[in-house]
Amino acid sequence: MRIILMLTKSGVLVVLSSLLLAACGTEQSARPSSDPSDRSPAGEAATEVDRPQARLAVTYDGGVLVLDAASGEVLLDEKQEGFLRLNPAGDDRHVFVSGAGGLTALDTGAWTDEHGDHGHSWTTTPRLTDFTIPAEEPGHVVPHHGRTTVFDDGTGAITAFDPADLADLDEDEPELDTWEADEAHHGVAVQDGHGNLVLTVGDHESRSGIRVMTAAGNVLAETDECPGVHGEAFAGEVALFGCEDGVVLVDGREITKVDAPDAYGRIGNQAGHETSPYVLGDYKVDADAELERPTRVSVIDTRDASLRLVDLPASYSFRSLGRTPDGAALVLGTDGRLHVIDVAEARVVASVPVTAAWKEPKDWQQARPLLEVVGATAYVTEPATKQVHVVDLDSLEVTGSLTLPQVPVELTGVTG
Repeated sequence: MRIILMLTKSGVLVVLSSLLLAACGTEQSARPSSDPSDRSPAGEAATEVDRPQARLAVTYDGGVLVLDAASGEVLLDEKQEGFLRLNPAGDDRHVFVSGAGGLTALDTGAWTDEHGDHGHSWTTTPRLTDFTIPAEEPGHVVPHHGRTTVFDDGTGAITAFDPADLADLDEDEPELDTWEADEAHHGVAVQDGHGNLVLTVGDHESRSGIRVMTAAGNVLAETDECPGVHGEAFAGEVALFGCEDGVVLVDGREITKVDAPDAYGRIGNQAGHETSPYVLGDYKVDADAELERPTRVSVIDTRDASLRLVDLPASYSFRSLGRTPDGAALVLGTDGRLHVIDVAEARVVASVPVTAAWKEPKDWQQARPLLEVVGATAYVTEPATKQVHVVDLDSLEVTGSLTLPQVPVELTGVTG
């Protein structure tokens, strides 16, 4: 069933239902095949390996690369025009490449089939698949609780699917559920563990809040107390959305506002964790700044809806936030150091030199050092040297550097 939610100007919710097209309207979801060779590009045989093989996807001006994360070997160089973005697809194998016209699934060619107390790891040739979710302005991609939800900023269209279905793209495409918000805006949506939809509310001029509704369109909860709502993260089952004056927490049907200590205290980018109740956020206080270079971050405890600020020795960018496997917070500073924050104490406990000092460019699309955590490893790009530095998060040491053929812009990875 395809459900389209139209939120009218008067606030009346109109629910339209129609059958999905044949490509995505069957009642049977595609499931991963038990034969790995059936899950390789065009039937190409997969190779079983003795352990997971992490891979990195990296965009550059003119295309996207897939690298072996251990050796830095370029396994794929896919030429594409325009500014490209990367988002995890939710299955730890595919990533979405966002560009003109939509979001296309990129198969990194590495995955592990889990079998209870053990797993079997496989590799094959990476490729850009034919599966594309059309979008006028591709926006946020949010994997959560076995569903991946995509928001189109240009139309307000929302698309959700089971990322496990990506394993069989040569046989069938994922079954898609789609909705439409009343107004297009720079937004985000996510399906929770009960199938309900949580989405931002706004238009091209402004964004004001969050709405929680069932898949059939019944509104369960909403708030308009989140001006400039932007970004999302999760602390277990609790969803967090940033506002210009704090954050809002969504736990089932319960919405809680957490006020910032300043009248304008914008938290627009966040990093959550599956088992930690704490969420790391940025923190900006100058509403009129063309580009504010903040030197504080926020730590939100979702258990008691409290917010604390942490001073840093340097500024950072929106691509600087991350978490370690055990829940510590990471911030890549413009001093070239990776700062480790104890979230329970809300203080910096270590700083690791990684890159040369850098300055955030005014154009958000321009390359700058960024942080990506894959398993127990942090990868830090340094565009000035065309390198990706590898940081062991257990020892907090830089263990190596990968040299790229292009200047890295965005990076995401899979554990394989």
